[in-house]
Amino acid sequence: MVKQLTSPYSATWTSNLADIPKSEWDALAMPLKTPFFEWDWLHNMESSGSATGRAGWLPHHLTVWRDGQLVGAAPLYIKGHSRGEFVFDHQWADLAYQLGVEYYPKMLGMSPFTPAEGYRFLIAPTEDEEELTAFMVHEIDRFCMNNNISGCNFLYVDPQWKALMERHGFMAWLHHSYIWTNQGFNSFDDYLQVFNANQRRNIKRERKAIAKAGLQMKTLTGDEIPKSFFSLMYHFYADTCDKFGWWGSKYLTRKFFEQLHHDYRHRVVFVAAYSEQDEREPVGMSFCLTKGDRLYGRYWGSYQEIDCLHFNACYYSPIEWAINNGIQSFDPGAGGRHKKRRGFPAMDNHSLHRFYDNRLSKILQSYIGKINAMEQQEIDYVNEDLPFRQQEENSQ
Repeated sequence: MVKQLTSPYSATWTSNLADIPKSEWDALAMPLKTPFFEWDWLHNMESSGSATGRAGWLPHHLTVWRDGQLVGAAPLYIKGHSRGEFVFDHQWADLAYQLGVEYYPKMLGMSPFTPAEGYRFLIAPTEDEEELTAFMVHEIDRFCMNNNISGCNFLYVDPQWKALMERHGFMAWLHHSYIWTNQGFNSFDDYLQVFNANQRRNIKRERKAIAKAGLQMKTLTGDEIPKSFFSLMYHFYADTCDKFGWWGSKYLTRKFFEQLHHDYRHRVVFVAAYSEQDEREPVGMSFCLTKGDRLYGRYWGSYQEIDCLHFNACYYSPIEWAINNGIQSFDPGAGGRHKKRRGFPAMDNHSLHRFYDNRLSKILQSYIGKINAMEQQEIDYVNEDLPFRQQEENSQ
């Protein structure tokens, strides 16, 4: 039984972000370092048909009001599957099946299809965060228990918010991403100096491969980006996803990309590769977002297989742009096979979990420590094999 709390707050749930005034939502979201919880981004996910109930992402956002003012919000989704999350909980789903527990639907807090750190409740600075968080957790627990939701999960959480939610009984599961950090670089040559001699040569060779292929790279932001590029980016994105078949993760619609031009191009960074024979339309392109001193890589694609174009469009050109524009952190997106060799160490991130079935909850509490210890070993192993000059010198 969930206890009733006496509170000055009132809670509502909505399946449509358009029901919430943009100005009020963004008053809570804009102070965050991440761009992925701003109204335009999340609304585009819904209005474009990308994150909807038909896609297995039923929006069910919690909003909290005090004296008619929005003072708290939690972007939430009811999920009928685990696709598009990039935190792979299929073993928990299998365990639930063996125990006779219905794992789906589940409650999920994240920005859809976006494995980037920063999720937290959106809370007005005028409010007591501890008190309002307790109220919001209570409302989520009550909703989940009343509607047979198996568990509540928050992915890629803000590190400071993690500690607060652990005090409310959520269990932290350790994962890792690959993050580039600006170490006071003033130029791309400064970035190269962190590598050992062999890797410096490799990166220089990969950069030169673009000129040998008759290409030039250009980075475009905001109003510099032609409107046609947003539709073109969908083609590149879809083609890249299609190459991986079932595993291609093609979740976003054409409409999502096209609407970015109107609502969100001030956050967009495109790295375009042009052929010297035809500079009218790129032959390949990567899509990033930026906010403050952070850069986020999202998608990329190319009309043809061109040696080293992927590395230049997704890593080297964005890093060069980041250095020139005061960016301190660059998260290039999911995956890691290519990233660690190009200056992206493994960095920890966490998800938070609560199961409402006692059996699942006890198993989670019993084993999460061992699971996290194994993940930490993986992070340490990855970072021992980075091609950095300092690590090479320390091993001698």
